[in-house]
Amino acid sequence: MKLAPRDAGKYFRQPEAHRAGLLIYSADAMRAALKRQEVIAALIGPNGEEEMRLTRIPAASLRKDPAQLLDAIKAVSFFPGPRVVFVEDANDTAAPAITNAMVDWAEGDAQVIVTGGALKPTSKLRKLFEAHPNAYAVGLYDDPPSREDIEAELKRSGIREVDTGAMTDLVDLSKDLSPGDFRQTLEKLALYKLNDSGPVLPEDVAACAPATVEAALDDILNVVAEGKSDQIGPILEKLKAQGVNAVSLCIGTTRHFRTLFNIVANDGGRIFIPGSFKQKERTQKQARAWGPMKLEAALTVLMDTDLQLRSAGQNAPAMALVERALIRLAMLARR
Repeated sequence: MKLAPRDAGKYFRQPEAHRAGLLIYSADAMRAALKRQEVIAALIGPNGEEEMRLTRIPAASLRKDPAQLLDAIKAVSFFPGPRVVFVEDANDTAAPAITNAMVDWAEGDAQVIVTGGALKPTSKLRKLFEAHPNAYAVGLYDDPPSREDIEAELKRSGIREVDTGAMTDLVDLSKDLSPGDFRQTLEKLALYKLNDSGPVLPEDVAACAPATVEAALDDILNVVAEGKSDQIGPILEKLKAQGVNAVSLCIGTTRHFRTLFNIVANDGGRIFIPGSFKQKERTQKQARAWGPMKLEAALTVLMDTDLQLRSAGQNAPAMALVERALIRLAMLARR
């Protein structure tokens, strides 16, 4: 049977133990891996692997020994409780062995959890699970986790209370990060709030979010455009430590101010604004605050700085020239 993506999150958290199997397929291997970890943990509990109630079988090995899957399904554990046989990286070459095992599956046997890549609708493996009356097939796509998924993950990590602003930041962050990076951020947040009974605040999320070059670049563009000249120095130090050079920084700043100018010049028109939803709103607010005349002056400053950086006779430190230009822009923003 097909499991709709909107129902998959709840099923992964609370799977049905009497089912014969579950197929999880996705072009994103990390996304599929995280969900199969979740569903297996929900089925066999935290001690299931230690109690040998989980059997792992690489799908490639089924070509040489297809009977091993059926043997694993029928095996009896020394410990009581549900059992799972996990088949990893399956494709249609493993379909015959999995089909035979599913045909012979009986109540009390281990549940079969299979993960695969981007399987087509014509895939034999997909057809097997979608047509099976006691098994599910679910495709995972590039949709970010829902608010409900994030709340459930936080509760599993021991976090019960989250400020509204912090939850909004986490939802925005989930749209920008890969599933693995976002899961690591939530785990980091749980450790950060260990023994802290207070709610998660936006500053807690900011402290645990990955510090990338793109994030630091966004930071400096925002403080310049919003006239916060006192914050330019510390962020520049962070960018220099990450290997960002003066020319790249000047180009990035020019691109941002051109975006601001395009927003002002095309009031009400459709303009592509890079970044997350939250950053887009911030960029639009900056454009309204600057206005066309100040933005023209800012682009002139940036163009002159770019020419200086590329000049053959330029002897001043490149990053110092860019820092001076950014401070001039920040002062201009406050006029």
